[in-house]
Amino acid sequence: MTGVTTTADQPPTRTGSADTAATTPLKRGLVRLPSLRVLGLVLSLLALGLVALASLAIGSKPLPIGVVLDALRDYDPAVNDHQIVRGLRLSRTLNGILVGLALGLSGAIMQGVARNPLADPGILGVNAGAATAVVFGIAIFGTQSLLGYIWFGFVGAAIAAAVVFALGSIGRDGASPVKLVLAGVAVTYLLMSTTRAVTLLDVTAFDALRFWVVGSLQGRGLEVTTQAAPFVAVGVVAALLSGRLLNALALGDDVATSLGMRVGLARAFAVGTLVVLAGAATAIAGPIVFVGLTVPHIARAITGPDYRWVLPYCATLAPILVLTADILGRVVARPGELQVGVVAALLGAPFFILLARRRRLATL
Repeated sequence: MTGVTTTADQPPTRTGSADTAATTPLKRGLVRLPSLRVLGLVLSLLALGLVALASLAIGSKPLPIGVVLDALRDYDPAVNDHQIVRGLRLSRTLNGILVGLALGLSGAIMQGVARNPLADPGILGVNAGAATAVVFGIAIFGTQSLLGYIWFGFVGAAIAAAVVFALGSIGRDGASPVKLVLAGVAVTYLLMSTTRAVTLLDVTAFDALRFWVVGSLQGRGLEVTTQAAPFVAVGVVAALLSGRLLNALALGDDVATSLGMRVGLARAFAVGTLVVLAGAATAIAGPIVFVGLTVPHIARAITGPDYRWVLPYCATLAPILVLTADILGRVVARPGELQVGVVAALLGAPFFILLARRRRLATL
């Protein structure tokens, strides 16, 4: 007979419910009241707006906020500062928001599907697949444009994740978390070896890949934004609708099945969503590490393990991290800059270590 549990912010529910994956005090977030969680989301959205404004104002040439607002409201192509805002920084900021959205949500979904707090999108071969496809596009098809990289990268990420899911689904148990992780590791190393072999034989591919693979928002124009935005939008909607699904998967396959969920289809939907998101982010900026790994833990520390709250918080906190890393990269090496992938790793790694030491990471 199932028992009854209560939490500080919801009425009694039966244990085993898909909406209460974990309710022990150690696993509850810092903010337990729904009204405060909503307030936290609003504050994080405001913070994202301020960081985006700072991204438009800060660079090799600092601009006053008033000039930035004038460029957005009443653009004058004859004004050089307006050209800087509209022609260079606006697309960079928008792409940073898209990349943050995609990485934060895909990281949370990956950890939910794998039930592994150390999982990130790269575990399904997304980054490796994108890199391999870009290399083949350069070496075989002579692709040199950034838009070409995007499409090759996106297709490569999707194919790699599909292969991983197919391999992980072999056997009676279907696509279990352990099998998905093992298949992802195997495919990732195979693709990495292929990429290195091609770049050793093709100098042009090596030169192009070494700038893309570090992770950067520099030089991504509005055409990149318009190409990637539909994929990110579809992925964001699908991710935000998968909160109950991930809550059920967090209880284990047997419990999820007893609740009437078709676990195989649910996991396939979640994997497809994270492939779209992580593939789009990787195609835009190259592989950026630690965002998809760290941000879901920050969100869980605030909200607890309920993915209906974790996912919206990831969607706001991850763009803040990406844009902050991009801003710092422009400031610390002025007049040059550090790529956002480098700064994100420098920010994410120590914070993640501190988080692991000071607070038990939730078991998924």
